[in-house]
Amino acid sequence: MKSSRRTFLRQAVVGTSALVAGVQIPVPLLAQTASAPRKKLGVALLGLGKYATNQLAPALQLTSNCKLAGVVSGHPEKLAKWAKDFSLPEKNLYNYDNFDRIADNPDIDVIYVVTPPALHPEFVIRAAKAGKHVISEKPMATSVADCDRMIAACQAAKVKLSIGYRLHFDPYLKELMRLQREKDFGDFMTMTGDRGFVFGQHAWRVEKKLAGGGPLMDLGIYLIQAACMATGATPIAVTAHEEPKLRPDFFSEVEETIRFKLEFANGAVCDAVTSYNHNSDTFRAEGAKGWYAFQAHAFSYKVGTVASSRGPVNFPAPNQQALQIDDFADCIQSGRESEVGGEMGRRDLRITTAIYEAARTGKRVAVGS
Repeated sequence: MKSSRRTFLRQAVVGTSALVAGVQIPVPLLAQTASAPRKKLGVALLGLGKYATNQLAPALQLTSNCKLAGVVSGHPEKLAKWAKDFSLPEKNLYNYDNFDRIADNPDIDVIYVVTPPALHPEFVIRAAKAGKHVISEKPMATSVADCDRMIAACQAAKVKLSIGYRLHFDPYLKELMRLQREKDFGDFMTMTGDRGFVFGQHAWRVEKKLAGGGPLMDLGIYLIQAACMATGATPIAVTAHEEPKLRPDFFSEVEETIRFKLEFANGAVCDAVTSYNHNSDTFRAEGAKGWYAFQAHAFSYKVGTVASSRGPVNFPAPNQQALQIDDFADCIQSGRESEVGGEMGRRDLRITTAIYEAARTGKRVAVGS
């Protein structure tokens, strides 16, 4: 595992208001204490690939409740570069062999696991045993059983667990959830979504053992999340089919394109497609009294064009990751639970598992418990 891990890993904040269809709507701010500022919690990034480098490290320069305090990598040269770039002391640099010693480091309060999904359980469990709170990047794991192990380990260690669902903190998605709660457009009963990009280079994302699957695990999870946000519910059943592969040699282990339908208890449905062979990023939810549509870059780091039956929707573009990590730090300091906790990650694995089973069998499959 040591050498293979090294191979695997080779690879401002929002303003106070937004204009939505000409109406001034306050954007929820992160919880702040009215008294003296709290000590910033120290975050260590485990796995220094592109996402950690290009998204999480910059986000941690914008956070109010926490800061980048350490890193974990199997590459000494990466550790040296991050130490230099972010003024990290040598005692806060770890590799995968000495990682468990982080238990004795008071500088580190939170570990953000940013490895391929199949490795999330190992490092989340080790982090929990070290007494550190944990964020696991999405998808939480590659099986429901592994999700259960991660949740149990964090509960046993009395540490908090969160999943890297950055979009829950984006104002456009928060508005979708508000519309669902307040029924402005009635219940959203018909939803459609398409998330895909053309994947051309070999990477762990096309290795089933590491990724757990193809675009459904990587991209389709955003469509699942959006449908659950729009309904405020978990689907009860799914149908699905995998489309014929245009590049079967490249996608020899995982699906290239998969279509699926989510069915909810109230009769709402979401028809979705996710692919590693076409470019798209859209989501639309319709109710009896109106609709809300992400017409471009629905799930990107900066959401693109959004419209509704009332007119264009415009919010300031936040750093989603800064909001996400800051919120988790506030959860730790205030004692509340994360809204994107381990149970949500487990829910999404239950749904993806059912979709894969439906695609395999051609049958309608109930979403398991």
